[in-house]
Amino acid sequence: MTNLLVPFSNSHGGNRKNLRKIPFSNVVITRTRNYFLGRKWQAVDIQVASWFIFVHLLALFAPFTFTWDAFWIAFVGYVVTGMLGVTLSYHRLLSHHSLELPKWLEYIFVYFGVLALQGDPIFWVSIHRYHHKYVDSDNDTHSPINGLWFSYAGWFLDNEYLVEKGVRIICIYHLMSLINTIGHIWGNQAWNTGDLSKNNWWLGVLFFGEGWHNNHHAFEYSARHGLEWWQIDFTWYIIRFLEAVGLATNIKIPTEAQKHKKSFDTSYNPYK
Repeated sequence: MTNLLVPFSNSHGGNRKNLRKIPFSNVVITRTRNYFLGRKWQAVDIQVASWFIFVHLLALFAPFTFTWDAFWIAFVGYVVTGMLGVTLSYHRLLSHHSLELPKWLEYIFVYFGVLALQGDPIFWVSIHRYHHKYVDSDNDTHSPINGLWFSYAGWFLDNEYLVEKGVRIICIYHLMSLINTIGHIWGNQAWNTGDLSKNNWWLGVLFFGEGWHNNHHAFEYSARHGLEWWQIDFTWYIIRFLEAVGLATNIKIPTEAQKHKKSFDTSYNPYK
């Protein structure tokens, strides 16, 4: 595996003192930020931080009000909003045009994404495309080269940072934060993408196939992220079902020649 040190820029503040690696990874932190003290808090920063703290404090009461009915309602809501709303609709459909759906079904899935409270689709897509355009560079909206906490949550708690990047703040939660953070720090690189993206099996299982992040960065247009039969990708299974019933068309997946071009060696299967 190749160690990648992303060039440091003096723009947008920060410093380059005491460069260090994130433990058990090849990711070098090139700049750190002040998230709490010594920074200017804008009104929108306070609003987002207050909401973020409130929902986490509210979750602490869950064990005291637990019922199995409530658990299954929450689980179904997680699947519907997380898989159908975010990973299928916001991500693979709107951001990358990996497939096509009838407009009525597209609107339903987008509404599920709105219910996930990760912002409206236009700005979610804009931030994600910006991430791919400047992946793991100084201009990336949420790269771990700015620190573990920054890529996980710090970036959306600092509206000034997002204004500098030309995109609007969104309310994002742990699902995509884990992908944006762990998916660029720990795991394996199967494809030569020139960035820090990693494949992580347990993220793939928990987050409907989104954990195969190196696969995704290698083939952004692909509707299938789990490219091997053993790489669990629940979102892909839903897409195949929609295809079988005639609702999903123009589904994009990489060809063998495209895989060969991105491979670290001359083998079509980099896992062998």
